[in-house]
Order: sequence, then structure tokens, then C-alpha cells
Amino acid sequence: MVSMILDKLKSKLPVKKQPEDNLIVGLDIGTEFVKALIARLDGDNLEIIGVGRARQSVDDMHSGAIADIGGVVRNCETALAKAEEQAGMQGKRAVIGIAGELVKGLTQTIRYKRPQPDRPLDISEMELIIEKVQERAQGKAQQQIGLETGNQEVEVKLVNSAIVSIHIDGYKVSNPIGFQGKDVAIQIYTAFAPMVHIGALERVASELDLDLIAVAAEPFAVSRSVLGTDASSTFTAILVDVGGGTTDIAVVNDGGVEGTKMFGIGGRSFTKTIAADMGLTYEDAEKLKVNIDEPNLRTSVAQKLIQSVDKTLEVWLGGVELALSEFDSVDHLPPRILLCGGGASLVRLVDSLEKSNWHQELPFTRKPSVQLIKPTDVVGIMDSTGDAKDHTFITAMGLLRVGYDTIIGSDNDSIKDKLNRILRV
Repeated sequence: MVSMILDKLKSKLPVKKQPEDNLIVGLDIGTEFVKALIARLDGDNLEIIGVGRARQSVDDMHSGAIADIGGVVRNCETALAKAEEQAGMQGKRAVIGIAGELVKGLTQTIRYKRPQPDRPLDISEMELIIEKVQERAQGKAQQQIGLETGNQEVEVKLVNSAIVSIHIDGYKVSNPIGFQGKDVAIQIYTAFAPMVHIGALERVASELDLDLIAVAAEPFAVSRSVLGTDASSTFTAILVDVGGGTTDIAVVNDGGVEGTKMFGIGGRSFTKTIAADMGLTYEDAEKLKVNIDEPNLRTSVAQKLIQSVDKTLEVWLGGVELALSEFDSVDHLPPRILLCGGGASLVRLVDSLEKSNWHQELPFTRKPSVQLIKPTDVVGIMDSTGDAKDHTFITAMGLLRVGYDTIIGSDNDSIKDKLNRILRV
């Protein structure tokens, strides 16, 4: 009798879904929302089978970085539970995005004089060259973060690396192995973040019982979403991810990430300005911002709202201009801007980027075109749920691509792919 009662009780308990080895979890811990995607590996492609989203509290995040680990864990659990319920299974291997002004992404060129120019290049020598590049990049990132924080002892860690280009004696090659030559110039993109930020993400993953296979700088993840697996891609654009706490920018040229910049103005900055200007609570200001294009708004309210938004827009456009002016290694900036992130849902932001003259002092060859990135623009990732349906999910989809990069290897990979695999941490 007791066993029968226990069996009945057990039957009413939620069944713990079993993890599957061919699944990847992309966890985008944003300032406003946590987004969780569960995808199934299918050859060279990824199929999204579970989507979950949960709103963050105001105090959970600060400028794109975790401020309250416990609160973020609870929100991640909510988003993951929704994704797992839809997928009907659990994913254990996860990639988490990292953002914030102290995440530094830069592309550097190092010239290496080979002691034996007549000897063909091999993988071990390329590893040595790459190690020298990473050492130099880490020192530069540590110095920059130390200056900004006032703490020269701050510890930083490499989160992402990717080869942009390789030249031997001035000649560009896609496969350096076997070439002879004296002067090897290699361009590598590297992203570093303070250990305190990475440690918080590792703690979140541990609390969620996830196997953290990679941490990705979010603008790098966005670039991976549109580049896909094509090693010979000529994709060129400026990618702008407008989040709740930060705006992340990546410049991509001929399939290579030239660099990434972040600044601490995002969707919340607009909401806080509206709240202060109009004497509203944060929650009411957010509702008003979301409904800025609602025709039923009173004329006087609409005018004050637009004035407040435009005031923050002017500062935000200045941030974009300043960030792009720091890409001094490029002769010309790509005349195409692709937007994603929740902040890009603000129509006035997109319009001002497209129609104002903020770009005139920058090295554009023509006025840049502006458009939102659509999930259908993401290469090699299919959404079978229909719920990852707009530009706000692009970063999470990019995290899935970083997960794919991390765990998949193929004998058919190009040498650039193989060398990029050496770079992964």
C-alpha cells in the first residue's frame, strides 16, 4: 500500500529530462533579459529546439556585468526551464556571453623574423608565433584595464581569439604551412576580460550545473553569427549590439574581426532619462519608452518623451562615433551597419543612426546604410521553434556558433580553422 502511494506521488513529480551529448546551450545574460537557446548539432548546422527568456531585476546587472550572482542564477533557471520544457531535454554544454566596458577586444599585427627563412613553415612554428601575439595582447589589455580601473594589479584572461590574416614577405596566404620566407606578419583578434567578471560567469554556470565550454565576448559572438563556417568569407560590416546596459561594436572586414569596442550606454540609459525628466518610476518610464510610437499617447506626453529620448540619443551617437574613431588600424570603415539587441527596437535610434550626420568626421567612403540583423541572416542556424524570431536573439545565436566552433573539428578544415582551434581557450 505504501509503495503504491509512493508510486502515485512520483508520477506527479516533474520528470528530470536527460541531457543529450549533441546539444549546445547559448546563454545570453543581458542587462534586461536572460535568453537561453538549446540547439541540436546536425552536421555542419545547428537546429534551435528550445527558447527561454526571463526578465532581470534592476539590481542584477551593472553596465553589462553581473552585480548579483544569486539573482542572475534565478533568472537563468527560469529561462533554461522554459527552453528545456520546449526542447523536451536538457543541454549540459553551455556558452555564456560576456559584455561590459572592461571587456577589451583588439586586433594586433606581429611581425616575426624567422631565423631559418629557407625552412618551410610548420604548425609548431606557427604555435610559437601565435603565443608571442597573445602575450603581447594580454599585456596591452591588462595595462588598459588597469588604467581604467585604477588597479594595475587587475588580473585579465583571454576569452576569444581568431586569425584575421597572414602575410609572408608581404604576400597574403590562407595556408602558411609549407611556405618559405623571412618576414611573417600575422593579424590576430584577441578579447580579454577581468577575472572577476569571468569568475562570476563560472559561478553562475556551476550553480546551474552546466558544463561551461566557452565564454565569449558578445560582439565577437555576434560576428560569428553572421560569418558562419565559411573560412573564405568576404563579409564586411559594422555590427552594433545595443543591449540594456552597454552598446557593443565589432568591425568585420573580409571575414575577419578587426576589433571590438564597448561603451556603457544602452536601453536602460534611455529609460532612466525618461524617468528623471518626466518624474516617473523606472517601470513606468520603461512602458512609455516601449510604446513611444503608440498613436494614442497624449500630444504633451509624446513631446516630452521624444525630447527625453533625443537627449540620450545625442549622447549615444557620440559614443558610437568615439568608438569607431578608435579603429585607427583600418583605412576605411565599412559603409554598412547591422544592428541587434533589445535597444535596437527603439525606432528613433535606428532612424537617427541612418539619417543624422554623426558619421561625417569618420573614414567612411559613403554614408553608411543601416538595418536590423534578422535571424534568417544567421548562417547555419535554423530555428525550428519559431520563437527566436527577431534581432533580440542574434547574440544568443552567436553564442551557439561559438559553441559549435569550440567542440567541432573536421579533417576537411582549412589551415585557418586548424590554427584558430589552437587559439581557443
